[in-house]
Amino acid sequence: MEPKHSKRSLDIISIQEENALIRAATYNENNEELQFALFNDKPDFSPHALKHYFGTRLSTLMDLPVFHREERWFEVLNPIHGLREMTASNWNFYFLGYFGWVIDAMDFFCVSVAVPEIAATLGVSVTDVTWGVTVVLMLRSVGAIIFGIASDYLGRKWTYIIIATCFIAVEVGTGFVQTYEQFLGVRSLFGILMGSMYPIAMVTALEGQPTKARSILSGLFIPGYSVGYIFAMVFYRAFVNTYKPGEGWRSLFFFSGSLSVILIVWRLCSPESPDFIKIQEKKKKFNAEMEKGGGFWKKFDYSVLVTLKTEWLMFSYLVVLYAGYNFVAHGTQDLYATLLSKQFNVNVDQRTLIIAISNVAGVFGAVFMGNASEIFGRRLTIIISMLWCGAFCYPAFFNADKNWWAYVLLNVGVLGAWGVGPIHLLELVNTTHRTLLAGLAYQLGNLVSSASMTIEAKLGENFPIEGAAPGVFDYGLVMCIFSGAVFAFMVIVVFLGPERFHKELRVLDDVHELEDHEEKAVDMREKKPAV
Repeated sequence: MEPKHSKRSLDIISIQEENALIRAATYNENNEELQFALFNDKPDFSPHALKHYFGTRLSTLMDLPVFHREERWFEVLNPIHGLREMTASNWNFYFLGYFGWVIDAMDFFCVSVAVPEIAATLGVSVTDVTWGVTVVLMLRSVGAIIFGIASDYLGRKWTYIIIATCFIAVEVGTGFVQTYEQFLGVRSLFGILMGSMYPIAMVTALEGQPTKARSILSGLFIPGYSVGYIFAMVFYRAFVNTYKPGEGWRSLFFFSGSLSVILIVWRLCSPESPDFIKIQEKKKKFNAEMEKGGGFWKKFDYSVLVTLKTEWLMFSYLVVLYAGYNFVAHGTQDLYATLLSKQFNVNVDQRTLIIAISNVAGVFGAVFMGNASEIFGRRLTIIISMLWCGAFCYPAFFNADKNWWAYVLLNVGVLGAWGVGPIHLLELVNTTHRTLLAGLAYQLGNLVSSASMTIEAKLGENFPIEGAAPGVFDYGLVMCIFSGAVFAFMVIVVFLGPERFHKELRVLDDVHELEDHEEKAVDMREKKPAV
C-alpha cells in the first residue's frame, strides 16, 4: 500500500516541508504511524528540495507566528495565558529541572569563587587551580553521552537521582582533598556530572509543558546558571570564616553537596515523566514491528538506526549553532574583568558592581526575549538579539570604564539569545533520543568554544598600548573584533538554519491526536493577522 503522508506543517521551515516522513520500515500502516511521534524527517538533498529550502530562508523568517494567531500581539506577549494552562504536575517537573540546573551551576562556581584560597591550601598556583575548571569543561561531553543514553533508555527519574547522588559524593569529596592530584581527580568526575545534569534538567523542565508556556519557561530556565553563580558567591561569603583559617572553602563544598539531598528526596517523591513512559511504549511497538523482519533486528534497537539516518545533519547543525552560542558568551564575558582591571584600572568594587548589574540585566534579557519568541519565532528572536549586541559592541569595549552601561545592554542581548536556546533545541531534535541529542550538541558546542578566552588573550598580546606598563594590552580592541565576528557568525547560522516553532514535544496518544494538533497548526498559519 502507499504510505500515508502527513501535512507536517508545524515543521514550517524544515528541509522536508514538501516531503513525506521517513519510511524506515513499511511493514504495515500502524508502523508508519508510530514514526510520526518518534522521528524527524530524513534529510533530502535533491536539487528541488535544496532550492526550496534556501529559497525560503527569508520568507519563513519574516512569516511571524503572531500573524497566525487569533490574539493581538500584546495578548500573545502576555505570558500569564500560557502559564495558566500549567497544572501542579507541570510546575513540579519544571522546578525539578530548574533547581537541578541551579545547583549544578552553583557546584561549578564553588571553585571559581574560591580559587585563591584553594590554591593556598593545596600549595599550588592560581593557574593550577583554574586548570581544574578547564578539565570540567573538557569532560562535560562525556557526561552528556553516558547519562543522555541512560535518560533516554532508563528514564528521567532514576537518571536524575543517580546524577544528584554522585554530586553529593564529588562535592563532599572536594571538601576533603589534601593534594592537587586529588583535587583534579574529583573535579574531573564533576565535569562528567555537570555535562549530564544540563540535558536531563532541561528535558525534565520543558518536555511536557503546554505549548503556549514553553517560550517564557525557556527564558526563565537559562538564567538558572546566573542564579547558581549568585548562590556560590553568597554562601562563599557565609562560610569564609568557618572550618580552619583560610579553608572555609571546604565548608562551602560540604554545603553545596548537601543541597543535592533535597533534589534526591524531591525526585523520589515525584513520578516518572509521563512523556518518557509514552516514548518507551511507542518505541517498544516500533521495535516489535522490526522483529517481524527476522534475524538481526530481534537483538537491535532499530530506533537508533533511524535516529542516525534522520538526525546526523540536524545534530551537526546544532553543534555549530551551540559553538556559536558559547563563543558569544565566552567571547563577551571571560576576559571582561581582565579588560576592566588591566586596561582601565577599574577597582575591584566597581568591577564587581558592573558585572553584577550586567548579570541581572542578562536575566531580564533571557526572560524577555524567550517570551518574545512567541511573537517573532525562534530564529528571528535570536537574530534580533545578535543585532542588539552588535549595536553596543563598540562602546562596551572601548572606554569600558565610562561606557559600562553599554556592556550591561550588550549582556541583555547575549542572554536574550540564550533564553530562546533550550526550547529551540528541543523543538529541533527528535523525540526518541532527545536528551542525548540535545545534551551532546550543547556540550560539544561548548567544547569547541572553550578556548575563547585563550584566543582573545593571545590576540591581545599583539596590541600593546603605547606608554602603558609592560603586559598591558588593548583587550578592548580584540574583544570588539572577536565579538563582532561571532555575532555575525550567529546571524548567518541562524538565518540559514531550520525552525520548528511550536512543534509538539509531548508524546500524543495516537496518530489521530497528532493530526488534530497539526490541523490546529494549519489553521493558525492560515488565519489573517489580528489587528
